[in-house]
Amino acid sequence: MIKFTLRCQSGHEFEGWFRDNAAFEDQAGKGVLTCPVCGDVRIAKSIMAPAVRTSENAAAARAEQRARMKAFMQQLRAAHEHVEKNFENVGERFAEEARAIHYGEKEQRDIFGQTTLEEAQSLHDEGIGFGFLPPLPKADA
Repeated sequence: MIKFTLRCQSGHEFEGWFRDNAAFEDQAGKGVLTCPVCGDVRIAKSIMAPAVRTSENAAAARAEQRARMKAFMQQLRAAHEHVEKNFENVGERFAEEARAIHYGEKEQRDIFGQTTLEEAQSLHDEGIGFGFLPPLPKADA
C-alpha cells in the first residue's frame, strides 16, 4: 500500500491509500476520488516526502497504525451516531432536499442521505454546503 498526499482543485489536502500508483491513476481518471472537505472530484497528488520504514521500527509502526485506525474508527462511529440521532434521513432525496433548504423552499434543518457523485458535484457547483461521511465497515460478528 502507498499513502499519497492528495489535493483538490480548491487546495484542500488529504491522504489516500492505494495499492499502487496505477490504482490511484485509475480512480482519479474515473472521477471516483472526492475531496472530504468540498466534494470536488478533480484530485491530484500533492508534493510529498517518502516515508521509509526500516525492519527495526516496522513492528512499532504497525502498532501505531493500528492504534490510529482504532481511534479513527471510534471517531467515525461517533460521527455516524450523532448524525443518525440528530439529523433527518432523507434517503435518496438528499440533493433535492438540500437544494430546497438552500433556496428557502423548505425549512432549515439538518439532513443526511445519499446522492450520486454527479449530484454532489452539482450541489458543490451551486454553492450548497454539505459533507461526506465515509461509510462504516461491516463489524465482525
